[in-house]
Amino acid sequence: METSKPLDNCRADTAHIGKSVIVKGELSGSEDLYLDGEVEGVIELRGHSLVIGPNGRVRARIQARDIVIHGKVDGNVQAVERVELRKSAVVVGDILTRRIVIEDGAYFKGGIDAQKEAPKAEPVSAVAVQPAVPAPAPVSSTVIAAQALPVGAK
Repeated sequence: METSKPLDNCRADTAHIGKSVIVKGELSGSEDLYLDGEVEGVIELRGHSLVIGPNGRVRARIQARDIVIHGKVDGNVQAVERVELRKSAVVVGDILTRRIVIEDGAYFKGGIDAQKEAPKAEPVSAVAVQPAVPAPAPVSSTVIAAQALPVGAK
């Protein structure tokens, strides 16, 4: 069985943005990032992980491989692999990802587009077979509108 590594442990090869730092504009990089400050604009970490710490405040469109949110996000979130909303997370915006985890107590308001894994390539046969009845068009993704509220919230 595959064991997944915790996404929010801080390693030496992870860049850090402290809680007193404010970034306005585009934030991009080619390494994992731990963000505990404030960002307004766009965050692009294609192929890398983003952890938004408990003091993190983000008003931005976010793109990364894996995203773990402890803080506040106002904007759309797109992860190639996985999005995790921890119990202290407050997220307002749409999420596009393959896998999602929402802990009890996290606040989320928006839509979730849970995408399928990319289909594996099949070998091409020499003879093409034509079906008697055309097959229906495949559905590429599932759209779920969801809202997770803390216990006792109305």
